[in-house]
Amino acid sequence: MKTKLLAILAAGAFAFTACSDDEPVKPTPGGKAELKGNISANTTLDANVEYTLSGTVLVNSGATLTIPAGTTIKAAANGTDIYILVEKGGKLIADGTASKPIVFTSNAASPKQGDWGGIILNGKAPLSRKEGAVSDAGTEINNKIKFGGDDVNDNSGILNYVKIEYTGARIDQKAEHNGLTLNGVGKGTKLSNIYLTYGDDDAIEFFGGTVDATNILVVNCTDDMFDFSQGYRGTITNAYGIREAKYLPVTEDPRGVEADGNLDGETPTDINQSDFTINGITIINNAPGADANLTMHDVFKIRRGAKATIKNAYAKFGAGTTVVDLIDLTDSKGAGHSGTSIEYTIDPANGLDKGKIKNDVNATITKKDGLKGADASAFSWTGYKF
Repeated sequence: MKTKLLAILAAGAFAFTACSDDEPVKPTPGGKAELKGNISANTTLDANVEYTLSGTVLVNSGATLTIPAGTTIKAAANGTDIYILVEKGGKLIADGTASKPIVFTSNAASPKQGDWGGIILNGKAPLSRKEGAVSDAGTEINNKIKFGGDDVNDNSGILNYVKIEYTGARIDQKAEHNGLTLNGVGKGTKLSNIYLTYGDDDAIEFFGGTVDATNILVVNCTDDMFDFSQGYRGTITNAYGIREAKYLPVTEDPRGVEADGNLDGETPTDINQSDFTINGITIINNAPGADANLTMHDVFKIRRGAKATIKNAYAKFGAGTTVVDLIDLTDSKGAGHSGTSIEYTIDPANGLDKGKIKNDVNATITKKDGLKGADASAFSWTGYKF
């Protein structure tokens, strides 16, 4: 049935039907529950229940999944089909607090990056597209599930004081999960105080949309820390990304920030290409590596028609790291937009002062003294030791 949602784990498992509007899911005697299937009615979880995400959860259009502060959801470490996806028209309300964050993690005894998929929000906000074309696209992991539209202020819910870890299961060489994927998400959505750690692909990626985000901490992802594509037009405030010295897994081209104007550079004449702002960002790479094991190809890669305004940026590389590009606006599928503006300060140690700046489009690149980047005190709730 469309309304099947949960199988409750008690003495034996049995099917559970989605609740009526805003009725909370009742705890079992053992205080455990299994999450999987479609959510087609408003449903509220219980912070006193230990949840296992054992399959795909789809929050259908018109339904809201509410996760109270202090809730922990442990995803089965089974890979690509373990994820939560909010369809456009649906909502996820995950409104934690500093003292009671909401945690999405792996149930493995020894968890690692790639244990499960991640969280995906699909909205109705605009995407890059051909002139006159419909603002509509298929979700990377399932092309039948669409996102995008023309509602700049679309609301997909709230993510606040949320921790997401051990994500990024790979489907194949062209499709993979990120920690948090934002597909055409609108400005009515609230994204703040999010901690993403141990992701096997990008930590957070924006495919189009207009949603703003504040206080985003990324620790140890295999590919890009912050990724923007397909016409993203929002503002990121206070973003901090760090790769620790012992985190060595890499993709072909891990980056601090990667930005494409259109999807994969395949449609360079699109309208509504990415044009976004970052106010306060820190990128730190402490992991050694070179050649095929290079742990950061570019600190900032702005390409394929993307226009970025990056203010108050700070970058630092640790001992033993290899520096290639500090800022790169070049690409075989199209350069970054000439209207790009980046102001930055670096710690010159360990060769970062020799990092290349590739700026054939004459964008405004300004080196300044004394910029501090992100305010790390905003992440004290995570317990991370900077």
